Amino acid sequence: MYSATLNSQSYVQGPPTQRFRDNLRNDTKYITSWISAGWTNDVMTYGNLIYLALITERIPIIAKFTPSHVDNSAPPFAFGEVIDVPRLSQAIESPVIEWHEVKDSESKVLDDLGCWTVWESVQKMEPHPRGSPSLNLLRLDVSWTRTPDWVKLTPPAVGDNHASFWSLATLAFPETRSNSLELTNHPSPQHQVSLPPDDQLLCFDYLYYLGAQNAWEWESDYSPAWRFVGQHMHWNASLERLANEHARRAMNVPINEPTPPYISIHIRHGDFRNYCNDLPLDQCYASLPVIARRVAEVQEELRTQKSIEVTKVIMTSDERDPEWWSGVRAMGWTWVDYATERTEEIYGKWYPVFIDAVIQSNGAGFVGTHGSTMTTLARRRVESWHGGPTRVVKWGSPNADDH
Repeated sequence: MYSATLNSQSYVQGPPTQRFRDNLRNDTKYITSWISAGWTNDVMTYGNLIYLALITERIPIIAKFTPSHVDNSAPPFAFGEVIDVPRLSQAIESPVIEWHEVKDSESKVLDDLGCWTVWESVQKMEPHPRGSPSLNLLRLDVSWTRTPDWVKLTPPAVGDNHASFWSLATLAFPETRSNSLELTNHPSPQHQVSLPPDDQLLCFDYLYYLGAQNAWEWESDYSPAWRFVGQHMHWNASLERLANEHARRAMNVPINEPTPPYISIHIRHGDFRNYCNDLPLDQCYASLPVIARRVAEVQEELRTQKSIEVTKVIMTSDERDPEWWSGVRAMGWTWVDYATERTEEIYGKWYPVFIDAVIQSNGAGFVGTHGSTMTTLARRRVESWHGGPTRVVKWGSPNADDH
């Protein structure tokens, strides 16, 4: 039963308003931030935002996903149409609200807002706040104040761009906030107003690079953002259903039979070619037999630990070469053929990415690609949701995955 105290509608004044502030409740403090990367990283960014909301006891306001790595003609996509927000709220015992519930998506009003820029404090390459397409979509004119340099998690000389959760959390409270206001302030680009960071709606430019103790923490077993938020970000039920239908067709499951357990694979090639330098791609990327060795390990672990025999294997990959896919078929593996399914045509350009992620997460076991965040999330979901064995394939040189 979904508790009324967690219902997002209890934390706004009413239906969406022309100005966001007219819909915020005077007795409630909120927090928000925006996205500016590929979809998987954006999911992680929102996970970090919600974890920061928990430790500051604020209500997170989540904007829509924007299509940076999908086709730019794809429309923004609501967080709650991908993630089961009521289930998430219940698990974390905190409401989660979406921007379109606060401010009318059609509003033409340009709202002034004062926010913190973390980006300027954690890296030196770009001497300005981190931009996001969300700000234009939400019609927000932001005046930025630079966070103190002590928000950086790692020493200044380490170029990993990470800030620490608790250093940012201190800015949510009066003492540290008031001591940090004299730093660089940028007037807002359109109205040219200089505003201090808002206290009712605490906001930061970019929260992807955040850790409690170390950089790249979503990789680690102890990761608080994963344990307290990420693992509770289950799929919206209708998206899950759609992905299951695609997976069943890929495996040729008859209508009246249950979905068999399968091993999901995620092989990322695409932009990873940039890390191959002068190596030919067939020597840089892990070969199909190398991937198959990892699949066999996962099968063996399922056999010994769960007494299940899993023979079905579903490949997800951004590889475009038809010859490579013929090799996948020769392995006896299958995949979702989005062109034949007409998935984009029927549902929209976002859906192949979403369905891949759901199929990956629902494997009885999983094999992924080292260095890919899409693999990281799939691996963690399979471990957390299904108690499944996982492996990650190393690449970059001919024998990279030898073990």
